[in-house]
Amino acid sequence: MEKRIILPVEGMSCASCSSTVEKVVSKLSGVKKASVNLATEKLDVTYDTDFLKEEDIAKAVKDAGYGIVEQYVSATFDIEGMSCASCSSTVEKAVSKMDGVKEVSVNLATESMTLLFNSAVTSKEDIINVVSDAGYSATDREVEKGSTETKEDNKEKHIKVMWKRFISSAIFTVPLLYISMGHMVGLPLLTVIDPIHSPVAFALIQLVLTIPVIAIGWSFFTVGFKALVKRHPNMDSLVALGTSAATLYSIYGTIQVILGDSSFAMNLYYESAATILTLITLGKYFEAVSKGKTSEAIKTLINLAPKTASVIRDDVEVSIPVEEVVLGDVLIVRPGEKIPVDGEIISGNSAVDESMITGESIPVEKKVGDNVVSASLNKTGSFKFRATRVGQDTTLSQIIKLVEEAQGSKAPIAQLADKVSGVFVPIVIVLAIVSGLLWYFLGQESWIFALTITISVLVIACPCALGLATPTAIMVGTGKGAENGILIKSGEALEIAHQLDTIVFDKTGTITEGKPVVTDVLVFDELSEHDILQLTASAEVHSEHPLGQAIVEKAKEMAIDLLSISDFLAIPGQGLTVSVEGISYFIGNKRLMTEQKINLDDKKETVNRLAQEGKTPMYVATKQKVIGIVAVADPIKPSSIKAITTLKKLGKQVVMLTGDNELTAEAIASQVGIDTVVSEVLPEDKANQVARLQKQGKKVGMVGDGINDAPALAQADIGLAIGNGTDVAIESADVVLMNDDLKSVATAIELSDATMRNIKENLFWAFGYNILGIPVAMGVLHLFGGPLLNPMIAGAAMSFSSVSVLLNALRLKRFKPKQ
Repeated sequence: MEKRIILPVEGMSCASCSSTVEKVVSKLSGVKKASVNLATEKLDVTYDTDFLKEEDIAKAVKDAGYGIVEQYVSATFDIEGMSCASCSSTVEKAVSKMDGVKEVSVNLATESMTLLFNSAVTSKEDIINVVSDAGYSATDREVEKGSTETKEDNKEKHIKVMWKRFISSAIFTVPLLYISMGHMVGLPLLTVIDPIHSPVAFALIQLVLTIPVIAIGWSFFTVGFKALVKRHPNMDSLVALGTSAATLYSIYGTIQVILGDSSFAMNLYYESAATILTLITLGKYFEAVSKGKTSEAIKTLINLAPKTASVIRDDVEVSIPVEEVVLGDVLIVRPGEKIPVDGEIISGNSAVDESMITGESIPVEKKVGDNVVSASLNKTGSFKFRATRVGQDTTLSQIIKLVEEAQGSKAPIAQLADKVSGVFVPIVIVLAIVSGLLWYFLGQESWIFALTITISVLVIACPCALGLATPTAIMVGTGKGAENGILIKSGEALEIAHQLDTIVFDKTGTITEGKPVVTDVLVFDELSEHDILQLTASAEVHSEHPLGQAIVEKAKEMAIDLLSISDFLAIPGQGLTVSVEGISYFIGNKRLMTEQKINLDDKKETVNRLAQEGKTPMYVATKQKVIGIVAVADPIKPSSIKAITTLKKLGKQVVMLTGDNELTAEAIASQVGIDTVVSEVLPEDKANQVARLQKQGKKVGMVGDGINDAPALAQADIGLAIGNGTDVAIESADVVLMNDDLKSVATAIELSDATMRNIKENLFWAFGYNILGIPVAMGVLHLFGGPLLNPMIAGAAMSFSSVSVLLNALRLKRFKPKQ
């Protein structure tokens, strides 16, 4: 297949450069045409996708000494008109063939399409037109105003329409069933429409009752035959073919009855056609309801946001729609109200319930300077805050975007269903025709019998169940994750997470709080603990070192007045020196004491004990001797021990990475129960340590929170970022833990395991249903004296298969973490 792409090239400085790039690319196998424009710095290539990939072209340009600047944009479209996996496969194939399209994924459950495309080659209008040509309609979510609410309204409307269609169809189908089949089971029938006494009336009244049912279900025929003409048959094509065959044969039979051959009156298929359409409409209704339930997570998140906000404008409090809040606005929140946008408290304090964002049920105390997030619930006090993120930038909006993207993505396991469903419908059509012909020519049966077989095979086949098996489970799984404060960014991450066998934790800010605190104040002279703290805090208030700031914070807590100091001198990597009332003091680490030739021999035992407890000693000394030690430690998070114990119970190897010295690292590890420690790791070396584990055949999950964790998070099979960490870490990760409770790591793995088990169950039932159902419909049991599958039962079974897959996916809503 030929495809054209335009790639921006960087590094070209003259005509010789552009000529070099052109020659290199032209020589590639499969390239039909290549031209480089030096002025626009763009490479225009037409190539055969059977021989070459875009990555190969980019590599060739890179090997020639130049670079490719990827200028792809992402877009999401809502797709209407898809009824089964064959439909989603058709749309995906049609769009993937377009010039400039790099990646495309169509999700049947969310009825959406996400893609990456080069806007220099193709446009959104082109994409919409290609989808239209394939027989479906696409709407750009960015263009569609209030897209999410509109989509929800459309879903509700669709559910109501399907229910009305079912009721309307049933009104005509029930009497039709009674007339056509009631007398077979002994039910009374009026003489005027009895097949024995009035065969013409019997046939005509069935025709009259069937026409409205066909009219009500006309979309099955328009969509089904349109797809068939375009050589992309789908589930509607199967239904349209089956019911059309039954109806057309029945009309032929009715004409024969009118012409005098009353034997045809007992071989009409009107009731089969009408019942199939009615039952499949009922199945579509249940499917629509179930689909609505799978996407409840998004709806719940959207409903969390308050609709109005109390803002101070020109010193007056006014209530405005939340969409009109702008950056820098000062807002007021009272007890019991939801916080409209993200911001920073400037006055007042309160306890805020952030469970809807973090999954953490205990309210968080908030004071001046603390951040608050949109949709969280103010519990006790009133406060004012300044808006720092509004509109699409708020935490809630970002969460909704992440969950939507994850629900629209595909897990690798979905490729299996995609491949099968792509060829499924044509195979079924062939099987239906072949089995009908075989029964007619070799089975010595009537052509009515052969037609029954053909209709049954067409109707029982259900690619819907295959298409819904994976995306519905992913929708529920990612939604359930969001409820527990776990944002899973893609279907692939959800699939891989349960396969992890090694979990690597960064220490600072992940296992520990990331904020040092004073743990011990030891005195070796006539000074008191108060005096030592007062002296060190007075010196460290002029320092920027985190350990020094911990001492200053401790002094503030104890309301210690600071001393006047002079001759302050910071010594990088060692500490500092100051003078107080003419006396010089040295405050710092072992290196500073050694430089000043201060004897530490009698303090070795004390220092070793502190180190074994994971504490860092800061010496306080005069020129002659050590007069005190202030021990500072980064406290372990309360959840760390329980989380690591749970992971070990799940059979995972737990590793701790840290830049700390070996003694301190081992102390922390022993407190939380970690057996494997890699200490004194430079920030830039963390990704290498993850890669080393991967080379040993491990599936590695990396848990971190800082900028220096980002490369390791990206390197790992699954990166898990602590949600209160940096934006860079969150961006690099596959899973975001919205709270800092490490038990969420185990919960994410358990959720992945439960979701994958559900997907495998869905695929088993979807495949199993078709593997068993189609042979029965083909009459295999009848060969051995067994029953023949009635087309009506086939229709009911087909509808049930899709609904059963959806119901099984909804079982995931009951998921609860084990720990």
